[in-house]
Amino acid sequence: MRDPYAGIDGGAELSVTSEDFSEGGKLPLESTAEFVGNGGKDVSPQLSWSEVPEGTKSIYLHVFDPDAPTPAGWWHWSVINLPPDLRSLDRGASASLPDGAITLRHDGGGHGYLGSAPPEGHGPHRYFFTVHALDTVLDLDEDATATMAAFSTRGHVLARGYTVGTWEN
Repeated sequence: MRDPYAGIDGGAELSVTSEDFSEGGKLPLESTAEFVGNGGKDVSPQLSWSEVPEGTKSIYLHVFDPDAPTPAGWWHWSVINLPPDLRSLDRGASASLPDGAITLRHDGGGHGYLGSAPPEGHGPHRYFFTVHALDTVLDLDEDATATMAAFSTRGHVLARGYTVGTWEN
């Protein structure tokens, strides 16, 4: 299984954890996609991360599934311009982010957190909950794609870390 960050400079290492799932463990049911009809509710899990380097101007958070059956994976949630002093988000925070934060479109076409929903029978998928400390505030609006945001961070990542949750339908 490929590492979506192989060969991409991530600066210093951040520690990212969740009270809702363990590293490599199964995501909570409420964090799966509502449209699947399995009881999911598209609720973003709780996340915490370690101190960021001096000079951090914003935090960029995204959730990415590299195991989706597409050449580009699947973006489930992207938030740019979170405050640099933020160290955690509560469960369900996708519905009430801090002022200045911008939620970008996910690959389902909407805004907000899109829960995990691998195709039935496709096997387990990994969901990378990734936090980036940036030396800039990204000049993008809510119509930008997650890929554009990720590209815009080139040369601006002071630190990066992630935790991985899994899900299988």
